[in-house]
Amino acid sequence: MKLASIDIGLKRIGIAICLTSDIITPQNAIIRKNRNQAANEVNSFLKEWEIEKLIIGIPSSNEDTQNRIKHFTNLLELEIPYEFQEENMSSIEAEDLMKGEIKYKRDGRIDSIAAKIILERYLLKNKKDKI
Repeated sequence: MKLASIDIGLKRIGIAICLTSDIITPQNAIIRKNRNQAANEVNSFLKEWEIEKLIIGIPSSNEDTQNRIKHFTNLLELEIPYEFQEENMSSIEAEDLMKGEIKYKRDGRIDSIAAKIILERYLLKNKKDKI
């Protein structure tokens, strides 16, 4: 199954994909100009890559952020199933992984590494559920 994950932020949306087995690849992040533009770009990305399921990062503790992410999700024209996956600390973990390699954090690479971590967590959780 072709999977994608997104890490929705106020300025950027990180994206990662898993097209075969467990190989997860970060993609170029979407730079948000406004909600509708960002939602349209996510929709186009999902169609272009023929994604079959979307995993959406969501924090377990911040209710305001949860509501913002759910509102953005409603803007997407999803014709595929989607699931929310706990994303706590994924951006900090991504920054730790990239220490010394990124001078400018605004290019979206950290956001897409965070999306990769979210998708890894989802796949790991589902493996454990099947055991």
